[in-house]
Amino acid sequence: MKKVIAILMILFALSVNAQVYNPVKWTTSVVKISESEYELIAKAAIEKGWHLYSQTVPEEGPLPTKFSFDGKGEYLKKGNTKEEEGHVVNDPIYGMKIKYFENKTIFKQRIKIKDKAPKQINANVEFMACDDTKCLPPKQVELLFKIK
Repeated sequence: MKKVIAILMILFALSVNAQVYNPVKWTTSVVKISESEYELIAKAAIEKGWHLYSQTVPEEGPLPTKFSFDGKGEYLKKGNTKEEEGHVVNDPIYGMKIKYFENKTIFKQRIKIKDKAPKQINANVEFMACDDTKCLPPKQVELLFKIK
């Protein structure tokens, strides 16, 4: 009986450890700028004590936040994805000055529709979240921008 209880405790501990922690939650919205231009907005809500890195980080640093948009030829990207100011700090994990975001941040991408506006635009964001002592493995999240 003791062996059965020990095995059950080990299985329970493994299942608790296997749960993925996600301190960054993403939401999307779309703002119409003109008849053919839209701004795609991705908002990141970041749990207290965690941070999300900028799209531009030094070499040998952490994985930068990266956006990829699935265009299917329906639109053109206008410039690069813009990000907020953020904080530049001496990161204790990487030992270098790195720009990152705490609490929340917004990324914006302008697009120009070629012909008929699509009903939605699919995108992916790849990012890495860290606190002051550790980083979680890189994560990729699918984003959906609904155009009204």
